[in-house]
Amino acid sequence: MIFRIITWLLFIVGGGFLGFYFDNKYFEIIKNDIVFHAISFVFGFAILLLTLRISRNTGRTLAKFGRTGDLPRMETNTFVHQGMYKYMRHPMHLGLMLFPLAVALLLGSVSFILFITPAEIILMLIMIRLIEEPEAIKKFGDDYKTYAKYTPSFCFKKQCLKALLKNIQK
Repeated sequence: MIFRIITWLLFIVGGGFLGFYFDNKYFEIIKNDIVFHAISFVFGFAILLLTLRISRNTGRTLAKFGRTGDLPRMETNTFVHQGMYKYMRHPMHLGLMLFPLAVALLLGSVSFILFITPAEIILMLIMIRLIEEPEAIKKFGDDYKTYAKYTPSFCFKKQCLKALLKNIQK
């Protein structure tokens, strides 16, 4: 868990610093463009709200179906395949992949938006493949393997997105 938190902090803070560094070096012309920054901020805020909603909904679904007994927060011991997890294996990661883009747009950093965010998303996909999936297989065994065979990592169909964004109560 600590590794994941540190990784996220590096993505966001490091992405911001790298973005400003490269913006000052290569995108000087846009650095002071008020219109670009206003539009970028509006889109960033909208994506941030979307990210927060996805995170809240997936977190509530995991809390509701993923725990049996007394477990620490953010831990699960029950295989979850309800709600949005019926349509995709990693809905929370889908939301988290939008987070660097939201921050990049809020900051108005062209380098962060165009280069660093895509690199971070690729790194997240690699982490899902090399860390998350093997952990889930180790934890839930054949149930997860069967689930993975029939459920995509991410789904962008209307029914999937509707389940992902639907207001979920505690």
